[in-house]
Amino acid sequence: MFHASIVEAADGCCGHKVVGACRGGNACTRWWTPAVRDAVRLKKELYQALLACGTSEAADRCRQAKRSAATAVAEAKTRAWEEFGKAMENDFRTASKRLWTTIRHVRKGKSCNVNTVYSGNGVLLTSTRDVVDRWKEYFDLFNPTNVPSSEEAGPGDLGTGSRISGVEIAFKALDVVGLSWLIRLCNIAWTCGAVPLDWQTGVVVPFFKKGDRWVCSNYRGISLLSLPGKVYSGVLERRIRRIVKPQIQEEQCGFRPGCGTVDQLYTLSRVFEGAWEFAQPVHMCFVDLEKAFDWVLREYGVSGPLIRAVRSLYDQCQSLLRIAGSKSNSFPVRVGLRQGCPLSPILFRIFMDRISRCSHGVEGIRFGDLRTGSLLFADDVVLLASSARDLQLTLDRFTATCEAAGMKISTSKSEAMVLNRKKVECLLRVKEEILPQVEEFKYLGVLFMSEGRMEREIDRRISAASVVMRTLHGSVVVKRELSRKVKLLIYRSIFGPTLTYGHELLVMTERTRSRVQAAEMSFLRRVAGLSLRDRVRSSAIREELGVEPLLLRVERSQMRWLGHLVRMPPGRLPGEVFRACPSGRRPPGRPRTRWRDYVSRLVWERLGIPPDELEDIAGVREVWASLLRLLPPRPDPG
Repeated sequence: MFHASIVEAADGCCGHKVVGACRGGNACTRWWTPAVRDAVRLKKELYQALLACGTSEAADRCRQAKRSAATAVAEAKTRAWEEFGKAMENDFRTASKRLWTTIRHVRKGKSCNVNTVYSGNGVLLTSTRDVVDRWKEYFDLFNPTNVPSSEEAGPGDLGTGSRISGVEIAFKALDVVGLSWLIRLCNIAWTCGAVPLDWQTGVVVPFFKKGDRWVCSNYRGISLLSLPGKVYSGVLERRIRRIVKPQIQEEQCGFRPGCGTVDQLYTLSRVFEGAWEFAQPVHMCFVDLEKAFDWVLREYGVSGPLIRAVRSLYDQCQSLLRIAGSKSNSFPVRVGLRQGCPLSPILFRIFMDRISRCSHGVEGIRFGDLRTGSLLFADDVVLLASSARDLQLTLDRFTATCEAAGMKISTSKSEAMVLNRKKVECLLRVKEEILPQVEEFKYLGVLFMSEGRMEREIDRRISAASVVMRTLHGSVVVKRELSRKVKLLIYRSIFGPTLTYGHELLVMTERTRSRVQAAEMSFLRRVAGLSLRDRVRSSAIREELGVEPLLLRVERSQMRWLGHLVRMPPGRLPGEVFRACPSGRRPPGRPRTRWRDYVSRLVWERLGIPPDELEDIAGVREVWASLLRLLPPRPDPG
C-alpha cells in the first residue's frame, strides 16, 4: 500500500519515463539539418544530370551546387558546435551530471550493445524477446541447485540472494510525510522480521566490461534496488559494522572507511622493494574469484534479531532483467549478494575475512619483523609465500575454503608470478589445472613486474593519458566554442588522475619528471591554442591558464601520504611495512633507491626538514598540512 500510494501520487504529479530503451533508427549528426539535406540532394541530382548530358551549362550548375552544399555543411557544423559549446557551458554551471554524460559519450560513444548477443550454443540472437530470455538464462546460471540447506549451513549461516531491483519510487518522492511513513514501515519490518517482496526484487541491467560485446560473460550485472529497501538495509549495515569492524583482519582493505587501493598498492610495492634489495624471492598468486558465494555472521557476534532482519531481505529474493526497455519474467535468486545494496560491502568483507582466516597457515613472507601471507581488496586477492611449495599449500587451503563457502577460483584468470633476480619456475595447480606464470600483472590498476621495476607502469600511465587526449582532442580540447573552464575541468578530473594514478608508490627520477611534465604540457598547450613552435615557456602557459604544475601536486600528494604513514596507529599494515626494516645480505652492485630514502630526500629538498626531525613534524597533522599547502613549485628549468 505504501509503495502503491507513493507511485500513484508521483505519477500524477510528475509523470513517468521509460528508461533503458534504445531509440533505434539511423544515427543523425547534430549538423544534418533539412537545409543541408536539400543542398546535398540538389548537388547529387545536378551531378547525375551532368553525367547524362555533359553540357557546359550543366557543369556550371553542378559546380555551383557543390559550392553551395559545402557552404551549407560548413555553416551547419559551425552552428552545431556553437550550440554544443553553449549546452556544455550551461551544463557546467547548472547540470554537472549531464555534462559528464556528454563527455562520456564523446569519449566512448553512445552504444546500445546488449540488443544482440550469442546464445549458449553460439547462435547470434537479434530478437528482443530472445535476447531477454538469453540474459535471464545467463544470470540464472549463478543459481546452483546444490546450495546448502539451512540445516547444513548451520544456524549462523545466511543463505544470500541476488543483486538488484529497480522500483518506481525515487528518493525525491519521499517528502517529510513519506519519510515518516517509511520509518514506521522499517520499524514494522524490524519487529516482524519480514520485509515487502518489493524490497527483495531487483532489476539487473548488464554493463559491458571488456572483450566481445556479443558474449554475455563479458558483462557485469548492475543492480537497481528499491530505495525504501536500501534505507532499511543502511540501518542494518551501520549496526553490523559497529559489531564486526574491530574483528576484520588488517589484510583486507576493501570497503573499509579510511582505506583505499593505495594502502594495498603501497604494501605490495614495498614488499617488492625490500625483497629485491636483499635478493629474497617472493612467490605470488593473483587469485580471481568467480561469481557465487554464501557466508556466516553469528561467529562475529552479530545478534539473532539482526541476523533475522538481514535474512528477511533474502528470503524470497528474486530478479528480472531489463534489456533495451523490455523486462523479463522474474526468477528466484538463491545465492549471491545484492549489488548496490548498502549491506553487501560489509557482508562481503565478513565473508572474505572468514575465508582468509580459515586458509591461514605458517606460510607467508617475512618483511623485517612483519609476516604476511595475503593481501585482499574486496575480492582481489594476492597470496604471498617465500617458496613455490609454501605458496601451493596456501593456495590449496584457500581453494578448499572457497569451495566450502560456495565460491570457485577462476583458473583462466588467476596467475602466478615470482619476484626474483633469476628466472624461477612456479607451477601452481588448482585441482588438476595449472595456473599460468606471468612476468607482469595488473593489480588494482597498477602494473607490477617480476623485476620489481615501475618503468612499464609509468609508460602505461602516459599512454592512457594520451588516449584520453586523443579521444577528446577534436571534439573538446581544441574547440573554440568551449570555454577554458570546461577544458580545464576535464584536465583536472580525467586527464590528470589518469596520468598520475598510483603516483604515491613511485620513486620520481628526473627522467620520470620530464616525461610526466611533457605529457601534461601537451594537453595544456592545446587548451591554450599553442604548439611547441610558438616557443612559449611552460610556466607562462600555466600562469595564463591558472593551473599549478602537475608535478607539484604529485610531490605534495607523496608527502601527504608520508605523513599519513607516520601517523598510522600500530597494527595498520601500510604503517607497519613503512616502519619495518628488511634484513639480509645485499648482492653486489648499487642498490635501487628506496621509497623511504627518496621521500626523505624530497622533504629535505622541498621543505628543508632533516630526516631525523621528519617523523616528529609529520606526526602533527595540522602542522604538516600547513607546510604542504605552502609548498612552492619547482623553478622552471632553463
